[in-house]
Amino acid sequence: MDDWSLDHLIDPAQNQQAIDVTGLNHTFLLDQLRMMLRIRLAERCLADGRRDGLIGGPVHLGVGQEAVAVGVAAELRKTDRVFGAHRSHSHVLSMGSSLYRLFAEILGRDTGLSRGMGGSMHLWDQPNGFYGSVPIVSGTVPLAVGAALAAKMQGVDDVGVAYLGDGAVEEGVVHESLNLARMLKAPVLFIVENNLFASHMHISLRQPNEATSRFAAANDIAYEIVDGNDVVKVHAAASRLIDRARQGEGPGFLEAVTYRWYGHVDWREDIDVGVNRSSEDVDAWRRRDPIARLVAGLCAQGSLDANVPVQIEAEIAKEVAQAWEQALADAHPPTSATTSRVFLGSGDKR
Repeated sequence: MDDWSLDHLIDPAQNQQAIDVTGLNHTFLLDQLRMMLRIRLAERCLADGRRDGLIGGPVHLGVGQEAVAVGVAAELRKTDRVFGAHRSHSHVLSMGSSLYRLFAEILGRDTGLSRGMGGSMHLWDQPNGFYGSVPIVSGTVPLAVGAALAAKMQGVDDVGVAYLGDGAVEEGVVHESLNLARMLKAPVLFIVENNLFASHMHISLRQPNEATSRFAAANDIAYEIVDGNDVVKVHAAASRLIDRARQGEGPGFLEAVTYRWYGHVDWREDIDVGVNRSSEDVDAWRRRDPIARLVAGLCAQGSLDANVPVQIEAEIAKEVAQAWEQALADAHPPTSATTSRVFLGSGDKR
């Protein structure tokens, strides 16, 4: 890739066709379809909840990007060490986390993943392999490298995973992490969800080239660039990079080019705030929907009746609604939690 051009991937008019599922396990792909739908419907529920004032804190949504986390998570274990960023609902749900407890956390309920103390951007579910997310851009990247090094020192073949956005590669700690991971052959996978925007600024206004993989090449790290709206290609690339990391061959870098349908935060589309983003752009990317493309691929192979996705979506919609109502009915943390769970004095026993 001499010129590092991503033109074939950043043009939403391309790659709108059905996903090729020839020779693949269709039961496995149906599971991936269910997970993508689960994430999609959950985030739409959160968008409505934020819009209607039921959620008190900001919510960063990744609708349209579901194929990245779902494709990667299919190759991960509960013993792996996965770190997210500030747009991590898909990351934690794809690892098998409870939809109900995610909702409870974002609603500030005591039953949430972080006991209602973290909200949308401070998620944790270590039993399912998700070690945490933070709103600090690139803040978890060195933690994933450290967790990967710990696995190496422990003599296990678990891997560290760092999800980050294209904006995060402009932080110095990312480059330090790439260098350290390569020098120590840490079994870590860096996953850049390149949705072309860092908050409200398009990558063309921030970087001389859209491809973030050039930083992996500069550090002699194995990398792959894929259509992030094709769950089959994401999974295949993740499988190759994770396998080589488990085999002791060092870090990998996966750049998945995708697009978020909502704007930077909450339910708005951000098409009227003076940025390089228009309703035409969003509509074009909607036609590159990773869910619709997988359905089309399965139907084209004759392994899926057109009514089945409708039935699956209805089942998941019911699950989402039940989880939301259950979370809404839960109690908030006690007032004492503001001190007992945040600061422990010398006299505290827990």
